[in-house]
Amino acid sequence: MKENILLFAGGAALCWLVVRVRLLFARRGLDRPGHRSLHTVPVPHGGGFGIVAAALTACLYLGVPAFWPLAILALALVSMLDDAFQLPFWLRLAVHLGVAAYVISQIASGLPLWQWCACLLIVAWATNAYNFMDGADGLAGSMAAVGFGAYALVLAQAANDQLAGVCVAVVGASLAFLSFNWHPAKIFAGDVGAIPLGFMAGAFGVYGVHQHVWPAWFAPIVFAPFLADATVTLLRRALRGERVWQAHREHYYQRMVLMDGRHDRVCKQWIALMLGSAALAVLVLHGAPALGPWVFAFWMAVLAVLGLWVDRRWRAHAFGKRQPAPRLE
Repeated sequence: MKENILLFAGGAALCWLVVRVRLLFARRGLDRPGHRSLHTVPVPHGGGFGIVAAALTACLYLGVPAFWPLAILALALVSMLDDAFQLPFWLRLAVHLGVAAYVISQIASGLPLWQWCACLLIVAWATNAYNFMDGADGLAGSMAAVGFGAYALVLAQAANDQLAGVCVAVVGASLAFLSFNWHPAKIFAGDVGAIPLGFMAGAFGVYGVHQHVWPAWFAPIVFAPFLADATVTLLRRALRGERVWQAHREHYYQRMVLMDGRHDRVCKQWIALMLGSAALAVLVLHGAPALGPWVFAFWMAVLAVLGLWVDRRWRAHAFGKRQPAPRLE
């Protein structure tokens, strides 16, 4: 318990310090508003490196196997370059797949080829899905705090103290980051934060299944709000023949912000959904794990109904049946 308190506080303090230093150079690396963004003034990005720094420090302190910090660092460095220079999509995807393949070979060796490929796609998709969802003030940091909090709880109960400690540090760092990223955001996470967070969400989830810490349905329920929005939106755009890797404003959370006009109100609604997902996953895991697949299907149905409700509101808004959305604040 004392060590987890230290990791939480240390992660929060380190992230706060890194973000404060980044803000001293706020004029460099600004995310300028465009027709596909939700913000209206230039905002510095790169604050997510504070969360990455906390995760890496926790890995070193706890003696986590070297492939974890190496993978996180590699993704952070490439993402930092992407934030600065807009790397080609194919190059970023190649790095994401390469890092995912490297880690899966370490944590899930001996799997049949189809299972290995499935794990590869899961980790690579989680890496990118999280980045797609990092577009509204407070959203990505809140999901990190809730999702990795659920991971930490179950990993600690399974006596997997190393990864549990890393998750605790990520939770502390994410909450510290939220003090800067809550609406109106003073700084954005950027790819340097969102990509490693997505990777850890996916790779830790696969690791937990392979180590029999949790069943295959657990992690998808924990991160269900993010995964559902990102997956449905990508499939819709792909079916329309659009370039799915390009920025847009079609995610459910983006449309909710555009209709509501305020990031903070929408983020609070998403936090309630995130807490519900994480609590449901943990309660079912401890109370009735055999029902997990059915609960997963039920929760997906609930999210589908909520998505249809947002779609209906959006159509009404788009065709003028409602008042125009207020100015983004």
